[in-house]
Amino acid sequence: MEISRLEKLLEFIKNEPNDEFLKYALATEYLRLNQADRALAYYEDLVNNHPQYSGTYYHLGKLYEALDRKQDAINTYEKGMEITKVKRDNHAFSELQAVYRELIGYDEDDDY
Repeated sequence: MEISRLEKLLEFIKNEPNDEFLKYALATEYLRLNQADRALAYYEDLVNNHPQYSGTYYHLGKLYEALDRKQDAINTYEKGMEITKVKRDNHAFSELQAVYRELIGYDEDDDY
């Protein structure tokens, strides 16, 4: 019998409970399995305990959007943009900026 991806990840995290990548992989896997509550717990753990793991902010923000938690999504994108700017991770910054602007209804033609 084949061991599922989730089972493998859960086994790995037992040995490496603070591994950022494993937490991220578990969050992503739970999301893929439509277990948003478990995905949310891992994503929130990452931003609270591993704030420099910048890949989390986009996915957590999107999950908040899907859960109709718009302000949480906005806050998450803003925090992610701060972190990616400091890290000079321009690609991640531009992705976060794009979803942030879309969410707040920013139009480049507006006078801001």
